[in-house]
Amino acid sequence: MIALIQRVSEAEVRVGGEVVGAIGRGVLALIGVRREDTEEAAQRLLERVLSYRIFPDSRGRMGLALRETGGGLLLVPQFTLAADTHKGTRAGFSLAAAPAEAQRLFTYLVGRARSAYAPVSSGVFGADMQVALVNDGPVTFWLETP
Repeated sequence: MIALIQRVSEAEVRVGGEVVGAIGRGVLALIGVRREDTEEAAQRLLERVLSYRIFPDSRGRMGLALRETGGGLLLVPQFTLAADTHKGTRAGFSLAAAPAEAQRLFTYLVGRARSAYAPVSSGVFGADMQVALVNDGPVTFWLETP
């Protein structure tokens, strides 16, 4: 599983002009699901997202994790993160999970996040979403679980 995480001052997701998820200061995590991903991979990815130190500590270093700051977590499904971009000028999606399985694992991830942490918001799987954010830093990291 893949998470492209960004430290944000604020972020929101809209579907059809309506806000379906929003946070203030926290982490926006774009989530990609690959064919071989499992519930265990989703759980490990969630632990990494919640524990990855990307917020400034008292010395100004990235020493605090989301869990320690109490910021928001916005999870957004993004099919294109699982693309194969190694050759050519058009992405291939043979590495991405089938839509039904990707939706199941994304829903599982959101459920686990909500039972382990608050506040958690999410986008809508399969929807045409508009994501707006203010990247703080900018700070962006690519996290993966095998």
